[in-house]
Amino acid sequence: MSITLTERAACELKELMVSQQKPNAALRIWVAGGGCSGLSYGMALDDGTPEEGDNLFEQDGLKIYVDGLSLQYMDGSSVDYVDDMMGGGFKIENPNAVSSCGCGSSFKTEGSGGGCGGGCGCG
Repeated sequence: MSITLTERAACELKELMVSQQKPNAALRIWVAGGGCSGLSYGMALDDGTPEEGDNLFEQDGLKIYVDGLSLQYMDGSSVDYVDDMMGGGFKIENPNAVSSCGCGSSFKTEGSGGGCGGGCGCG
């Protein structure tokens, strides 16, 4: 089980940590119920220690915390940083997602239910 960062995401994350004055923080990623496709991603800088049940991944000197339940939906995912007409931001490329919403932060896996409720421009 793993979560990885692209080279661009690692670079942008390091810059973000410096600008937020959290040079030793980890990137915490989670999945929550909700969003127009049934599940949605969350990300935040976490300058605490891993919580019980967290999985710790390290890459390029950066730490990533993911709780066990979220990892079931995200195993094998890659975090990228993209710049487009809407601006720049982190994006998760999830091989387990069978569909996602136009917003890119909401997704559905096989058997997770959900559906597009139009909450982010997809219906």
